[in-house]
Amino acid sequence: MNLAEKLTIQRKKSGMSQEQLAERLGITRQSVSKWEAGSSMPEISKLIALSELFQVSLDYLLKDYLDEDKGRISAEDVNEDRQQEDNLRLEKKVDELTRYVRGFQYTSKTRIMGIPLVSVRFSRRLGRDGIAKGIIAIGNFAVGFVSIGAGSIGILSFGAAAVGVLAVGALAAGIAAWGALAIGVLAFGATAVGIYSAGVVAVGKEIAVGVSAIGKTAVGETVRGEQCLNYERGITTGLQIKQFIDQTNPHLWKPLKDVLTMFAEHI
Repeated sequence: MNLAEKLTIQRKKSGMSQEQLAERLGITRQSVSKWEAGSSMPEISKLIALSELFQVSLDYLLKDYLDEDKGRISAEDVNEDRQQEDNLRLEKKVDELTRYVRGFQYTSKTRIMGIPLVSVRFSRRLGRDGIAKGIIAIGNFAVGFVSIGAGSIGILSFGAAAVGVLAVGALAAGIAAWGALAIGVLAFGATAVGIYSAGVVAVGKEIAVGVSAIGKTAVGETVRGEQCLNYERGITTGLQIKQFIDQTNPHLWKPLKDVLTMFAEHI
């Protein structure tokens, strides 16, 4: 018995017309008619659908020598297959959930003095698993010589909250700090507090440069300190600012003097 004959028999046993079978499969009646006439053959996706619909094996449909009894799929076989599919889907969901919770983790095999060269930790759980520790550390929270993270501590530190020798972040604290709120020996930011500071609002123990500046030496539009340079008094050039800082702080390191002058010119 060939495929065309088997399809005709199984359709009739199922009590379906060619139109009804075509509708179940999402095809035309003419396609079913050609299958049963043997003038064309179903594509593999349709063969699988026919196998499931008639509850017979693909081997039965495709191999002429197999009879219906050998090709029949029992209800137990169907249930077992479905159970296996359900188990696989459940395992996949569990794996996806585990990966989601754990996030991404990477630790390089290369170590320097026992410390990983690179450590990456992005985790949705708080705790040690979520802390990246390495020469280069990247993660939700990072600790390293170079650290990048929402919270970071290091020699060079970059993050929403950063602490380091050089710290850059929304909240930055360090020897040199740059951020929306910066606190350090050298502080640059929207709000800067330090020994030498520059920002929209700047507070400096020695020098403050800003729209609003408070310091021993203060340069800005609104100033308060022992030695003040107020923009409202006709200060227009970088040369005037530099000369003022030279006079008030003659021993200041030249690169720092240039940086403060640059900030003063553009604030």
